Amino acid sequence: MFLIDQWVEKHIQHAQENGEFDNLPGSGQPLILDDDSGVPEALRTAYRILKNAGYLPPELQDRKEVMELDHMLNVLTCDDPLFSVIEKRLKVLLLRLQQAGMNIDLLHGRYKEALKDNFGG
Repeated sequence: MFLIDQWVEKHIQHAQENGEFDNLPGSGQPLILDDDSGVPEALRTAYRILKNAGYLPPELQDRKEVMELDHMLNVLTCDDPLFSVIEKRLKVLLLRLQQAGMNIDLLHGRYKEALKDNFGG
């Protein structure tokens, strides 16, 4: 067991002994946990800490930005000066995601539809 796990267990046990978990909402119900079965056991605590701090791996951060840019393209018109800037950034991000081996079919389909709408296709 890692040091942080031992520290957490100690604090949980102390809280249980002091009755801090008595009468909590949902007491006795199963917890709904994230599935981290694909993460090696040695890395799960570190990944959970990073996730709770709002950190995303670069590929997921790029995907999040692609979704935001895709949404912006749906709102803008082709003659908007930002449209070409966003379009270029989106192309770069999509290429980077492809190189990282991420599936972009869903994102690419929505992007294609936005371009068709903007160009009257």
